[in-house]
Amino acid sequence: MRKKAERYSIIRRIIQSQKVGSQEELLELLQNEGYSVTQATLSRDLKFLKVGKVPDGRGGYIYVFPDDVSKSGSEESLVNDFIRGFLSLDFSGNLALIKTISGHANSVAFAIDHLEIPEVLGTVAGDDTIILVPRDGVSRKKLLEGLITKLPILKEKGYRV
Repeated sequence: MRKKAERYSIIRRIIQSQKVGSQEELLELLQNEGYSVTQATLSRDLKFLKVGKVPDGRGGYIYVFPDDVSKSGSEESLVNDFIRGFLSLDFSGNLALIKTISGHANSVAFAIDHLEIPEVLGTVAGDDTIILVPRDGVSRKKLLEGLITKLPILKEKGYRV
């Protein structure tokens, strides 16, 4: 039986060198490398390695390491993820509420979070709704300006400051 450290290294190399979207796919790739593990073992390995999933820009998800998240997609692909799921934007005070196509809130919120909009503290996503939390002291107007800077599609859809 090969050592865990070797298996971890192979998992890292596979995930960083190709787009892997499921544990089944990763199990097959590991078997091709001579590592036969169960799905439960692979699941524990992924948890130990802090592997996560991010949108792949084509409607699916791929595995990434935390240090690779910033490399996981270009700004263009993040904007495309936003556009793909976005339906509307409304405000209550300085909080923003974003409606998305059902099932798209996570990828739209991920896009907003990773576009690094200075006025945005963070997002909370449900299935088709996102609460966008601005930083302290950021007005509705400043928040909308920041969003439009990174997401000009909002201006095209009629959102104005």
